[in-house]
Amino acid sequence: MNKFNSTKINKLNMKVVILAGGYGSRIADHSDLPKPMIPVGKHPLIVHIMRIYIQQGFKKFIIPVGYKGYVIKKYFKKKQKDFSDCEIQIVETGLSSYTGTRLKKIKHLINEDNFMLTYGDGLSNIDLKKLIRFHIKHKKTITVTAVHPPARFGELELNSTNLVKKFEEKPQLQSGWINGGFFVLKRNFFNLIPDENVMIEKAPLALAAKKKQFMAFKHGGFWHCIDNRRDHKNIEKIYKRGDAPWIDLNK
Repeated sequence: MNKFNSTKINKLNMKVVILAGGYGSRIADHSDLPKPMIPVGKHPLIVHIMRIYIQQGFKKFIIPVGYKGYVIKKYFKKKQKDFSDCEIQIVETGLSSYTGTRLKKIKHLINEDNFMLTYGDGLSNIDLKKLIRFHIKHKKTITVTAVHPPARFGELELNSTNLVKKFEEKPQLQSGWINGGFFVLKRNFFNLIPDENVMIEKAPLALAAKKKQFMAFKHGGFWHCIDNRRDHKNIEKIYKRGDAPWIDLNK
C-alpha cells in the first residue's frame, strides 16, 4: 500500500496560506479592490482559489492581507455560513510588505511540519494530493508547481517555407516552465526568509535552490494567472461558458 495515500494526506491537516495583500491596479475595471477580491462570475477570485483546496479536503486557511484588507475581512464576516466547515484566519501584514515578509509574519500560526502556500491570483486544476506526495517523497524544504504559461498571443506553427501549418489562439505553451505557485513547504522554510522586507521569489527561493532544497512538481494541466485586464476577461469567458477546469461547478 502507498504510505502516502489520500487518507493519510488529509490527516496531515495542512494549513493553506493564500497571499492576498496585492493591488488590483493593472485590472482597470477593479483597481479599487484588493486583487484577490476581483470578481470571477459571482464570486471573488480568492473564493475560487479556496474552492480548489476545499474540494480536495483542505479547509484551514491563513490569509495575510495588505491593501484594503478590510474588504476581505468584511466579505468573509458576511459569508461566514458559506464557510462554516472551514477555519479562516485573516492577518494584517502591512500595506507595503513584500510576499516573503507577509509569509514570515504568520509564522506563529503554523506549527505543523508542512504547509501549503499559493498566490491570490492563480487558478489551476492541480491535483494537490499528488503534489503533496511528491513533496513528501523528495524530502526537500520546498516544492513549487511548475507550469507551462498560457500564450499571450496566437501561436503559429510554420513549415520550412513559412507556410502556416497550424494556428491556435492563446494556447497553453508546451515549452518552458514557470513558477505557478501552489507550493508545499516545510516549516523550516521560514529560516530562509531574511528580516528585511523581501519577496519570496528573491532571496528565500534562491537560497533554497542554492542549498539544493527546492523541487519542482510539473503540472501540464490547466493553469492561469490573472495579472491584467486581458487575463481577467479570459477567465471570465471560461467561467461564463460553464467550463471552469479549476473547480467543480456543481458543488
